[in-house]
Amino acid sequence: MTVARSAMAAVQDTAEVQDTAGQTGKAGSEPPLDKNLPFEAALAELEDIVRRLEKGDVALDESVAIYERGELLKRHCEALLQRAEARIQTITTDPAGRATGTAPLDVE
Repeated sequence: MTVARSAMAAVQDTAEVQDTAGQTGKAGSEPPLDKNLPFEAALAELEDIVRRLEKGDVALDESVAIYERGELLKRHCEALLQRAEARIQTITTDPAGRATGTAPLDVE
């Protein structure tokens, strides 16, 4: 079993706790993310964590810690994407092709 998979198994076996911000975290994990962290910065940090875990030369304790951080970053990025999708609108037109207003974008 690789270190990354060992870390993932250890994290899944760890009891979850609620932090003061109401986010789910792990006992002893890093503080929650800054809610103002830009998507690009969060994604870059998440990609770095994935590279480090895939490389497999990180100690088990550190693997668990960075995996937990990665989970927080993943949820943060997903939330930012959902908010962005909710803001995207399409221009509605009448039969003659004239703009009549906007409507939420149907992403399905």
